[in-house]
Amino acid sequence: MKRILKTFCAALLALLPIVAMAQIDGEFVKPRTGKFLLKNATVVTGTKGTLSNTSVLLENGKISQIGANITAADAEVIDCTGMFIYPGMIDGGTRLGLVEVSSVPETVDYAEIGNVTPNMQALTTVNPNSEAIGVTRVSGVTTVLTVPTGGLFPGTAALINLNGYTPDQMYGGFKAVAMSFPSSGRRGRFDRRSEEDIKKDAEKAMKEANDIWDNAKSYLELKKSGAELSYYPEMEQLSKVIAGELPLLIEVNAASDIQNAIKWVQDKKIKVIFSGVAEGWRVAEEIAKSGIPVVTGPVQELPTRQSDRYDAAYSNAGKMAKAGVKVALRTDEEENVRNLPFHAAFAAAYGLGKEEALKAVTINPAEIFGIADQYGSVETGKRANLIVSTGDPFETRSQIIHVFIDGYRIPMSNRHIRLYQEFLERSPGLKAN
Repeated sequence: MKRILKTFCAALLALLPIVAMAQIDGEFVKPRTGKFLLKNATVVTGTKGTLSNTSVLLENGKISQIGANITAADAEVIDCTGMFIYPGMIDGGTRLGLVEVSSVPETVDYAEIGNVTPNMQALTTVNPNSEAIGVTRVSGVTTVLTVPTGGLFPGTAALINLNGYTPDQMYGGFKAVAMSFPSSGRRGRFDRRSEEDIKKDAEKAMKEANDIWDNAKSYLELKKSGAELSYYPEMEQLSKVIAGELPLLIEVNAASDIQNAIKWVQDKKIKVIFSGVAEGWRVAEEIAKSGIPVVTGPVQELPTRQSDRYDAAYSNAGKMAKAGVKVALRTDEEENVRNLPFHAAFAAAYGLGKEEALKAVTINPAEIFGIADQYGSVETGKRANLIVSTGDPFETRSQIIHVFIDGYRIPMSNRHIRLYQEFLERSPGLKAN
C-alpha cells in the first residue's frame, strides 16, 4: 500500500511544474519551427561534459552552433539565464500512440490476432493526435520506441518523435522486429500448472520459435536464389532480421530465460537487443560477456519474486551497468510515459548514478538503436531535440520551461493543463449561499 501511495504522490508532483509552466508559456498553441537562439544557459551535453554560460543556435531542425558568443540577428532569442539545456529524453520501450485509453478496447491497437505477425508495423498504427503524446513531451520526453506486443513475433517496433501530423513525419529512423522469448517459468503468481506442464509448454514454445526461424532462413535462401515465392509477409519481414537489415528486439525477463536467449542468439549473427530484462541483475556478467545491449524497465516496479529485496527493480539497471552492460531505460507504458524522468531518478538513486541515468535516457538508447549521429546529446549537427529546465529534470521540483523537437518549439500545454486552468478560475464562478 505504501508503494502505491508513493508512486501516486510522485505522479501528482510530476504535474506541478508542468502546470506552472502552462501559465508562463501560453503565447502559442501549436508547435512552430524557426531559428531560435537559446542564450546564456548551462548546457549538459550528455557526451562532452557541462558547458557554463553557453548559447545554442537551432535552425533547419538541427543544432547549428554551440558557444559562448553566438549572434544571429534573424533568430528568435530565448533568454535561458539560470536555466539548463539537456538532450531530449528517449524512452526505449512504450506503447505510446498505439493506445488512447487502455480500458477502452476500441482505442487499443498494439496487438494483432495471431502468434506470428512480425510484418505488422507499429508506425502505421501510431495516432499522431493522441492526447497522451502532448502529456508526455512537456515532461521532457521527446522520442520513444513504440512496440507492439501479444504473440511470439507480435510486430515491428518504430522510433517516433513526439511531434507531427502523420506517422511518417514522426518517424525517428529506427525499426526492430519484436520477439517475446518463450518463458520456461510460471506466468505469474496465479499460474497453477504443474512443473511437468510448465516444462512441456516451454519446450513446445521453443520448438515453435525454432521452426519459424528455420522457415524464415529457408525463405531468405530461396529469395536469394531467385525462386518465385508466394506472398508471405511474415517470412519476408523475419528474413530481414536474418539478413541483418533489421535488429531483433527480444522481450525476456526471468534469469533462466535470459540465459536461454543468450544461447539462442549466439550463433545467429544477427543484431539483438534485449528488452525488459527484469532479472538481469542475477545474470549481469553473462549479459555483459554476450555484448548484447539492454533496454530495461519499468524501474518503478515490484520485484519479480516475493523473496527479492524491495529495491530489486530499482537497482537492476545499476547492477547491469556496473557489470559492463550497455543499459537504456523504458517505462513500458502507454498512458504514463511522462514518468520516464522519475524511473531514471529511481535508477540513479539505487546504484546507476545521475550521470549514467541521464545517459540511459539519452545517448545510450541512441547508440543502441544506431542513431547516435542524430540523437542523444547536445552537439552541433544533431537534431534539435532539446529541453530547457530550471534544474535536474529527474527532480520533481524542476520545471521544464521549453521543449524542442526537430527544431519545432513545442507549446507547453496539454489536456491535463487545460483542464486544470479551466477550473482554476471558473467563469461564471460559484456563489456562496
